[in-house]
Amino acid sequence: MNDMKFDDLEDVIQFLKEKFFGRSRGQRPSEGAPKEPTRRHFKGGLGGIVGVFLLIFLGSGVYQVGPDEEAVLLRFGKYVKTVGPGMHWYFPTPIGKRYVVKTTKVYRVEIGFKTIDIGPPARYKDIPEESLMFTGDESMIDVDFSVQYKITNLQDYLFNVKDQYQTIKNAAESALRQVVGSKGIEETLTIGKEGIQEETREKLKEILESYGAGIMIIGLQLQDVGPPQEVMQAFKEVANAREDRARFINEANGYRNDIIPSARGQAFQMVNRAEAYKERRIKESEGDVAKFIKLSEAYPLGKDVTKTRMYLETMERTMPNVEKIIVDPELKGSILNLIGGGAGANEKTNN
Repeated sequence: MNDMKFDDLEDVIQFLKEKFFGRSRGQRPSEGAPKEPTRRHFKGGLGGIVGVFLLIFLGSGVYQVGPDEEAVLLRFGKYVKTVGPGMHWYFPTPIGKRYVVKTTKVYRVEIGFKTIDIGPPARYKDIPEESLMFTGDESMIDVDFSVQYKITNLQDYLFNVKDQYQTIKNAAESALRQVVGSKGIEETLTIGKEGIQEETREKLKEILESYGAGIMIIGLQLQDVGPPQEVMQAFKEVANAREDRARFINEANGYRNDIIPSARGQAFQMVNRAEAYKERRIKESEGDVAKFIKLSEAYPLGKDVTKTRMYLETMERTMPNVEKIIVDPELKGSILNLIGGGAGANEKTNN
């Protein structure tokens, strides 16, 4: 039988019928024919029983592959082929063995946590030994993430790696630790998440390709990224301080944007006033110079008159709101008599 090759189950059944029952098994012997010995009857009955069990055994080789599945066939532990959807037959155990796997399904690997109940609401269990890791600035961080993948080569998936789920999980954790270890904690917690996801996915892809795992990474997503529970309060205080710093900076920028234009306007106004004052003083100085030149020209013609005039103008300019009394030095007598209305010439000037 080892030299026989069968295309399907019908060929096997036909072979067994011919082997154990013969071609004329259904014919009745003639009445005149001598009866076969009892031993021959026993041998024929035993062969029939063996044939029935053999048929049952071979019938167990019938199997079905679903539309979203593929099957890998082994013969004596050696790979033979991979078959697609449909009804098939293959040698049963221990001659043959088959592995039927869903190859269109998207599988999910969870790292750092485990889904206990999909809910709703979903419930998860944290696994700190997987999720705790160090960043590049030696800060500890708690990262939960998941990996989605599909099988692209069932033979490689089954035989190139052992314990596929755990292998993918270990490779993903290693890749993420390497990426997070090159980032600072602030980047990891804020703007760097998307970049970390992409870098980790590429590193995981390289690792699995080196294993020949026969899978394709569909996605890698950071589920939860934050500080460990033991230092959560300290991280919140740091985050609040950062928010206060940002708020103070914004307020200072707003004050600067408000005060600088006002200061510039005031400075421009002061410059304009100074320019005007400068022009006015220049004109006044030029007038004083011209006036002085005229006085100097008139001074030789009447020195006493010029002195008296300059004296009176100076008094008016320096004491504009003071009542002034001019007394003629030629007058005799007491000044009090003059003020009281005595004889003499006097003149009052109110400015």
